[in-house]
Amino acid sequence: MASTSVFMATPITRLSAAQLPSIKKNSAFSVRCMSSTQPPINDGETAGSSASKSPSPTPISTPPPPPPQPRAPKVSTKFSDVLAFSGPAPERINGRLAMIGFVSAMAVELSSGQDVFTQISNGGVTAFVATSVLLTMASLVPLFKGVTVQSKSNGIMTSDAELLNGRFAMLGLVALALTEFVKGSALV
Repeated sequence: MASTSVFMATPITRLSAAQLPSIKKNSAFSVRCMSSTQPPINDGETAGSSASKSPSPTPISTPPPPPPQPRAPKVSTKFSDVLAFSGPAPERINGRLAMIGFVSAMAVELSSGQDVFTQISNGGVTAFVATSVLLTMASLVPLFKGVTVQSKSNGIMTSDAELLNGRFAMLGLVALALTEFVKGSALV
């Protein structure tokens, strides 16, 4: 004799942890399987007749639960780790300084017509050092507190976009200085 199974969803009442020590999640439904040894009989047919059988219900499979999210590794706040060659600070700080430097060099060049080397010789070193110290300290404080740059990035303003913009600004600043050196005058 063939056996059939019927799946039923049965509501569970709230149970305390002492009553169900092995269940970690609070579930609202459970699936219970009941099987019978008699096949269904349709319109006076016998159990052995195979002329017209109703299709057996297909079992419903529940997807496995998603794997647990891996915990983010603890971020080191040691000075040597933050400022290491492959650490989070050096390229980010240099990129931020290059972005500010490129924009300010182009703005001064457009307003006064001075090239980069003339800007540096006319007191630009003091402004550069002051900006560098301020931006470096502002960039290092969150890193020493254990805040990662990736945790604060969303939307268009991502940490990867900042790195890419910083790399382009570094290349642009070097290209601007090299072009003005070869040309012998301001670019614009």
